[in-house]
Amino acid sequence: MGMGKGHLCRADLWILPFALLVLLPFGRTAELATFALIALCAAMLVRRPHELIRSSGVRWAMVLWGCYELAALASTLHAVMPLRTWETVAAMTRYLPLAVGIAWILHEARQWSYLSRAIAWLVLFWTLDAWMQALTGWSIRGHAEPHRLTGIFGAGNPKIGQVLATLSPFLLDRARTSRWGRPLLAVTALLMLGPILLSGSRASWLTYALVLAVFLWHEAGSFQRFALWAGVALVAGALSMGLAWRTSSRFDARMERTLLALQGSERGLNTALSFRLSIWGDAIRMVAANPWTGVGVRGFRYAYPRFAIAGDPFVKPGAREGAFYAHQIVLEVLSESGVVGLALWLFGTAVAIRLWRRASLRARERAWPASVALFAATFPFNTALAFYSAWWGLVFWWLLAIWIGVLSSDVRIGDHGA
Repeated sequence: MGMGKGHLCRADLWILPFALLVLLPFGRTAELATFALIALCAAMLVRRPHELIRSSGVRWAMVLWGCYELAALASTLHAVMPLRTWETVAAMTRYLPLAVGIAWILHEARQWSYLSRAIAWLVLFWTLDAWMQALTGWSIRGHAEPHRLTGIFGAGNPKIGQVLATLSPFLLDRARTSRWGRPLLAVTALLMLGPILLSGSRASWLTYALVLAVFLWHEAGSFQRFALWAGVALVAGALSMGLAWRTSSRFDARMERTLLALQGSERGLNTALSFRLSIWGDAIRMVAANPWTGVGVRGFRYAYPRFAIAGDPFVKPGAREGAFYAHQIVLEVLSESGVVGLALWLFGTAVAIRLWRRASLRARERAWPASVALFAATFPFNTALAFYSAWWGLVFWWLLAIWIGVLSSDVRIGDHGA
């Protein structure tokens, strides 16, 4: 951070949100970058408070954070584990300075240029590291697990597929806008497909398929061309899956489990979905019993045994906890923060759509990879990581914050304030 003409300048501050992403695979170390952004906001409030207030990105970030935080705060009213819920609500306050700091940093388009390029290179590095683990059994973080790649995240932390799929738009967009254009985009898409398939995460398969569909639609320009390219992509994907099926025991095991859904029985479908039907059924019963404010954020696991039916695979005799979360964004929000929480999330979504519509075409184009990543991460017809958790919540807010910052870079507060 440098000082210039008596105020904090943005030169090279893009390194802070980038550092957060770099540290994500290493447990809670990503919080170091979060605390640095909090310190930046504190310094800004002391030295130049009006500069923060005048920033439209900061205003948008505050409104969206308010929706997220109020949903969690309302869930404390009937929380099954009040202490755990209040701890989570308190921890969520760090997302405000995180979002404000990133939005302020990215108010200058130059900062986004540096950051987006760095993100693309980092995603490429993680992809190549995952390929090395697929081919040799080892990555720079150690050996692979028997049934899935773990890559940069290390053994026992199977998040690589979901993270690569969610962040893939940054690398794909860098390829798309290069001088090699669409040919490089196709090569990059295939390069990322391998590790995502071998990660063993079917949620990441669906996420990546959604990302590719959006990119195809964006590039096609017409429905006929989109249908043609989508057919070619499906053939390429089928061939890739067939090759992985024949050569990878990890992928074979995952597909064997997936094919149980074709048995036509509820038990087979539940097993194929890693017993998600049991979780979703209990989540629905949880919502019915606590419709307005839910069981409290992060209270799902503690309430679970009360609503589980006999034989539930996540509840052992005498257990006081069950499945950790609902594995689906709408059910997670409803079960943990109720109708009030869902209404606040929907209001926040409407605010985000308003920001998108008010942004200039130039800002929208810059925000394209972040927009696709956010859309894929929150797509409701897929399983998902826990949005109220410390780790995925931080990823979500990092992504949302850079999206706000890039989109609001051309928005003037007098005309388009939040």
